[in-house]
Amino acid sequence: MFKVISSDGTAIAGERHGDEGPALILVGGTLMTRARHAPLASLLARDFSVVNYDRRGRGDSGDHPVYDVQREVDDLDALIERVGGPVLLFGMSLGAVLALEAVARGSAVSALALYEPPFVVDGTRPPLPADYVDRMKALVARGDATEALTYFLTAGLAVPDEGIARMRHTPVWAAWEAAAPTLPYDGQVIGDTMSGRPLPTDRWRSVKVPVLVGHGSAGETYMANGAKELASHGDNYTLHTLPGQDHNVDPRALAPVLTTFFTAVR
Repeated sequence: MFKVISSDGTAIAGERHGDEGPALILVGGTLMTRARHAPLASLLARDFSVVNYDRRGRGDSGDHPVYDVQREVDDLDALIERVGGPVLLFGMSLGAVLALEAVARGSAVSALALYEPPFVVDGTRPPLPADYVDRMKALVARGDATEALTYFLTAGLAVPDEGIARMRHTPVWAAWEAAAPTLPYDGQVIGDTMSGRPLPTDRWRSVKVPVLVGHGSAGETYMANGAKELASHGDNYTLHTLPGQDHNVDPRALAPVLTTFFTAVR
């Protein structure tokens, strides 16, 4: 493990897998630590020098009392400076939105791959409530991790009550509660892209690098529709459907797709 210091003094923890090939940074989704991407990182290390890191407020990384999306972009920039850019970048779920935002804001990235950014662009599921971030901030401020996590699962992921009841008895629940203070962060990253309306046409206009947009054929319809809409935003976007996969994608199915894409465009 190593740490870099971001622009606001926050220590960001990462680990390197492999030392051959171009640098590839993995960006995790909501509640994820770098442990989630460790199997994928190991598979990709055959062809790339992979950096798997903990986003701020998660795992071994530090945090700051004041959050702004730019701070997370700065975290990525500190990692890129450490390994030498431009880099290849992969974002999973909410991490896909953050990765896309980083490229739009000028991070030194030569190619970008995304898997199921959680956009809601139509009526295939309820939109995120307009006051989602404010309500989540209030729950976190009063230290109610269980309620914050429950609100994320119901409003953010549309998980039914019986599904949440089952989750509470799994080993991962405690880890999710530990990361619950970061839930408002991801609400700010997602912005209005879960509103049930088409994606904004100008938010990522500056993204000119090759972009792979992946989704699973067995996944949620709303995520497939969001991926398809994003991939229609320019000739530099390519849509790829992973057969039989859902949001909990198998690293063994994902790694070859990423390897083929990044090898072709680098």
